[in-house]
Amino acid sequence: MDTARLNDHYGHMRAGVAELKAGLSHYLERVRAGHEIVVTDRGQPVARLVPIAAGTSRGSRRQRLVRQGLLVSGRGRIRPSLLKSPLGSGRQGRAVLDALLEERREGR
Repeated sequence: MDTARLNDHYGHMRAGVAELKAGLSHYLERVRAGHEIVVTDRGQPVARLVPIAAGTSRGSRRQRLVRQGLLVSGRGRIRPSLLKSPLGSGRQGRAVLDALLEERREGR
């Protein structure tokens, strides 16, 4: 593959959709090596393939959400009572379902 033809003025490799599909393994090797690939469709950039940062995992996502204040981290084990279904009769749920079905039949 002629990589000189594929580099844009920022030094990123460029690949058309058909080219990318035909040589996906080659382009993934380049991304793993730290290169960025700009994917084009009819000459227009539409996507960018970039390496995933080292250490990106579920744990790091969780840590990022905690840092952003979107998640509060737990402080110990989950109480067994929280893992059980709540007590109560199933009658309440059935009444809600019946009301919903009746509204649908009436077209509301």
